Amino acid sequence: MLPALPDAHAIAVLLLIVVALYLFTRDNIPLETSSLLILVALVVGFEVFPYQSNDMLLRSSEFFTGFGNEALVAICALMIVGQGLETTGALRPLASLLSRMWTSSPLLSFLATLLSAAALSAFLNNTPIVVMLLPILIGVSLRSKQSSSGILMPMGLATLLGGMATTIGTSTNLLVVGIASDLGLRRFGMFDFALPVVVAGSFGILYLWLIAPRLLPQRQPLLSDTSPRVFDALLHINKDSFANGETLAKVLEKTERRMKVDSIRRGEGLIVARLPTVELREGDRLLVRDTPENLKEFEQAIGATLYNVTDIEHPIDEEHPLSAEGRQLTEVVVTERSPLHRHTLRQLRFAERYNLVILAIHHARGGQALKGDLGDVRLESGDVLLLQGTDERIAELRKSGNLLVLDATVDLPETRRARLALAIMFGVVALAATGIMPISISALCGVALMLLTRCMDWEDAASALSTSVILIVVVSLALGTALMRTGGADYLASLYVAVSSGMPTVVILGGLMLVMAVLTNVVSNNAAAVIGTPIAVSIATKLGVPAEPFVLAVLFGANMSYATPMGYQTNLLVFSAGGYKFSDFLRVGIPLTLIMWAGLLTMLMFTYKL
Repeated sequence: MLPALPDAHAIAVLLLIVVALYLFTRDNIPLETSSLLILVALVVGFEVFPYQSNDMLLRSSEFFTGFGNEALVAICALMIVGQGLETTGALRPLASLLSRMWTSSPLLSFLATLLSAAALSAFLNNTPIVVMLLPILIGVSLRSKQSSSGILMPMGLATLLGGMATTIGTSTNLLVVGIASDLGLRRFGMFDFALPVVVAGSFGILYLWLIAPRLLPQRQPLLSDTSPRVFDALLHINKDSFANGETLAKVLEKTERRMKVDSIRRGEGLIVARLPTVELREGDRLLVRDTPENLKEFEQAIGATLYNVTDIEHPIDEEHPLSAEGRQLTEVVVTERSPLHRHTLRQLRFAERYNLVILAIHHARGGQALKGDLGDVRLESGDVLLLQGTDERIAELRKSGNLLVLDATVDLPETRRARLALAIMFGVVALAATGIMPISISALCGVALMLLTRCMDWEDAASALSTSVILIVVVSLALGTALMRTGGADYLASLYVAVSSGMPTVVILGGLMLVMAVLTNVVSNNAAAVIGTPIAVSIATKLGVPAEPFVLAVLFGANMSYATPMGYQTNLLVFSAGGYKFSDFLRVGIPLTLIMWAGLLTMLMFTYKL
């Protein structure tokens, strides 16, 4: 028998949750914008239509408490401490060691990489780990002339497996543990659910090591050969040239304004200003930059002679082709912490700053390479840029740390504060693991030490924080509060129990975990977990069984972001870098989800004697 519908406030909250989940799946709406709109709707709704139950008034101001929630404080502090490790290069010696191991024993090195990635992710945000390992693995694949698609996705998914193991492994874990404690359950210790994850994760790692690479077809990077090289060349103005005696504006009109003139050289060492009214003369040399086909077209259109920049004696012909000596192509992935995230290349004057040519852009979510006026394309995390420039300029871009440069060589220096940063991180984990301090306090102490010891500065600390993470956590906590206080969580729990009536408890538990696993691949894992936790507690209460396994079912299910590129931000980075298709994630992610689901459910069943 289905339960009776709840009151109007609970129905409104349930509808708002549906709207929120829909908005969170829209790629064209920033996640922080969706979160803010939902928070505003929730606050205004309860302010205009107050809710009172059992003489308890639910004030709209209570929805702002998420900004000061202990779990959010811990999440932000841990992101900053993790940034300190990234800034000092504390993990790079390990990356360098893994890189050297690949040359001697690729198969065992692959397993060592998976295990290292998983172990590190149990204590650190997995995004910097993926960012650190991607160039190394791509470099390995280039040197061995093997496809990188068989190793990049398993590495990324291994970090998701490791993140499940501890309370600080992911922001999702911290939120679920914090909410469960607020609901009256005992607070989980750092390693309280590590054993089920280690056992199930062992099968997951074996699958990623031995089976997943065989399921993945060979893929080429999405931008390889999508745009030809761009060459610097000189157009020499002859006596009979159309350009002789004409203004620069008229010459550009002759090429339909497609020709880009970098400079006008006149005589020995004289550079003429590129004013539209400047009159071109015999002997002038126009420095232009374009594809070979376009350069030959411009040569014919204005009646000039085309030369290489480094060879002004021999015109371009079959014996003396265009040369791009000293230049190379490279692919660069935009990360969430990059200054390019949510900006355009023109806004940041990217090409002028680094003196690089932007050849193409691939949208991770849209799946297509863009051409034309690339400077006005708004970039997102996971987008890939195809760039051309000198070795020195590309090295400068790599050292800036602003973008993930995918090439065959990776410079992995160890800074003098790397060991200090590692010691601080170890102290943060040790204090929380031994119960001396809550993770929120030990992580804040770690932030203070990172700043005081100059392992990082305030700019680094600020760049570590993610607006989207903060707002999605706050709005999820607000929706969870509204769901509990209005009776919406009880209604959903009663509905789930009624639908699964007569089934064994372990089947109901497994169904909940599977629902969360499906949901987390479509919407934010934090949103799924925060909304699912109070429902899990209500389900356990109605069944008269311990709530802990149901809370862990939500926690585990919300971490299973394996089956779609948009399931987690590192999936997008791997998706772009490896040239994968959406179906590749389904092919590898669905079996991994079933392996982890079966393993974790079995462990919960035996641990809690269900």
